[in-house]
Amino acid sequence: MGLNLTIDQGNSSAKIAVWDGDTLVDQEVAGSLSRELLSKVVERFRPSRALCCSVTGNGKRIAQWLGTQGVAAHEVNWQMPLPLILDYATPHTLGEDRIAAAVGAWSLRPGENSLVVDMGTAVTYDLVSADGHFRGGNIAPGIGMRLRSLNSFTARLPKVVGYGDTPLLGTDTATAMRAGAVRGVVSEIVYYRNSLPEGTNVVLTGGWAERVSEFLDFPVILEKCLVTKGLLSILLYNEDN
Repeated sequence: MGLNLTIDQGNSSAKIAVWDGDTLVDQEVAGSLSRELLSKVVERFRPSRALCCSVTGNGKRIAQWLGTQGVAAHEVNWQMPLPLILDYATPHTLGEDRIAAAVGAWSLRPGENSLVVDMGTAVTYDLVSADGHFRGGNIAPGIGMRLRSLNSFTARLPKVVGYGDTPLLGTDTATAMRAGAVRGVVSEIVYYRNSLPEGTNVVLTGGWAERVSEFLDFPVILEKCLVTKGLLSILLYNEDN
């Protein structure tokens, strides 16, 4: 049936993966998605099908260009057949990455409740229920955005990065800001987990996932490529249907 290609274009990086069925053949992670990089992947592997997801709004252009290279490519959208039912009042406004991450969590833990936490530029909290529904979720500023906002919108707070000493209570301005941003997200995760049915999985993904997991005192599922896995699940689901 040929190889499959998935493309996850985030705000700060792009993940390109080549699959033989559900077996990963090759993966490229780049700071940005260039036509030169895509050309090399297509020339090397000659994929038959592709599914794209882009938070920057260029997913349709990527799919169209792949089509000129003989790849049957599509952009993820809420109208295509999905393994999950979307219980979202405005599905046309639902981010492609949120759809793909939710499907990725479902592929990891089908038939179970999962809180999907994607920590990138923004942090999203989405619930996938055991009966296969995307129930909805919330969007909040990410850790980096919180720290940059404190610096940008105040007169005297400095630039602080999210990695470094992060006590429960800061002992200087830098640790106070860092702890406020990092532990603020940690507290949000704990709040949502405690508000959801007992036994709900917590699935973490995104650039800050590993950092935040260090501060959680309960088991989590840490999956750096959750969106990529969701894209593959959607692609295979559409092949089967």
